[in-house]
Amino acid sequence: MGEFDTIRPYSDTEVPAVLARLLSDKAFLDILTHFRFPRLAGAFGWLLKPLIAHRLRKEFANVTSVASLQDKVEVYVDRTIEHATDGVTYTGVEQLKSGTAYLFLANHRDIVMDPAFVNYAVYHAGLPTPRIAIGDNLLQKPFVSDLMRLNKSFIVHRSITGRREKLAAYQLLSAYINHSIRNDGQSIWIAQAEGRAKDGDDRTDSAILKMFHMSRKNEPFAEVIQSLNLTPVSISYEYDPCDQAKARELYIRATTGTYSKAPGEDDTSIANGITGYKGRVHVNFAAPISEAFEDSKLLATEMDRHILTGYRLFPAHYLAYAQWADADPQLQVPSAAEVFPEQELAKAQQEWQRRLDACPVEHRPYLVLQYAMPVRNQYRVKAGLPL
Repeated sequence: MGEFDTIRPYSDTEVPAVLARLLSDKAFLDILTHFRFPRLAGAFGWLLKPLIAHRLRKEFANVTSVASLQDKVEVYVDRTIEHATDGVTYTGVEQLKSGTAYLFLANHRDIVMDPAFVNYAVYHAGLPTPRIAIGDNLLQKPFVSDLMRLNKSFIVHRSITGRREKLAAYQLLSAYINHSIRNDGQSIWIAQAEGRAKDGDDRTDSAILKMFHMSRKNEPFAEVIQSLNLTPVSISYEYDPCDQAKARELYIRATTGTYSKAPGEDDTSIANGITGYKGRVHVNFAAPISEAFEDSKLLATEMDRHILTGYRLFPAHYLAYAQWADADPQLQVPSAAEVFPEQELAKAQQEWQRRLDACPVEHRPYLVLQYAMPVRNQYRVKAGLPL
């Protein structure tokens, strides 16, 4: 058994067997059937499932590697992006060099689509896609684990509670990330903090940066970070398909002090995040960090500066900020009308009002918060003020 077998993505040699297992998994086929034929799945699922399995076996018969699987799946990813967005734009991807592995550290808003949009940019730039960090809390079903590990995902053990076990898990994770970049020449995507920033407040957790150094404690922190080509990535959605659910969770947390997820809630978030309307999407790749940072907190501040200034603010963000009770008048944030053309703004006002109307009155401050916070953060950074 290899050192990283419990967390690593599947290798090319494992692809055929895992695909065969997936296409025999009843739970996986049931979800596919409901997704493809929502009206017929209940009454005719018994007939549709074997037909779908047969078609997929035929379509994926010649897939024998992770790269050929991603080539096959890319068609579906492109189609999903076309249907669920008004276009995706990228900046900075042209500076990524072929033959160089990067550690992409990104803000985190959507469970699946954040790394998918980074993958999309890198893939269409003709570069190898990164390996993706995913929490084990999202891998409750065997077929989900198989799907993600086929698509170059590696597992972050977040559900471990024992201090010693948690330390060992992060030591292994650190070793794997370093091995992937320095030995395998394979890039990594990981979120800047554990869990999605449901309140729109994108902050880098310095503990994540410390983790990169854990397996190389005998080397200076700054040298380890520089060897990993740490690259800040900003992912901006004009509209978040899960914004209503996030507003509800934030409201419940604020009024009760806690929040317990319902069974299947993560699955719903994943589905809504993939298929829900996002408006325009922008991904910015900053240059890799070249300055030597001896301290993880100082490095976290630098990562925040790049991620927050690289975040693209859309009209809805300015509209929300204008309604936000906690807006800071000292920041001198312009109105949406000062930044955007009349036609673009009118369309955004209509969609923003639709979202407010669909949100229960008591949840609305938390919907506004999600869209207003990126404005506050970006303008504070630009003004040289602390977050």
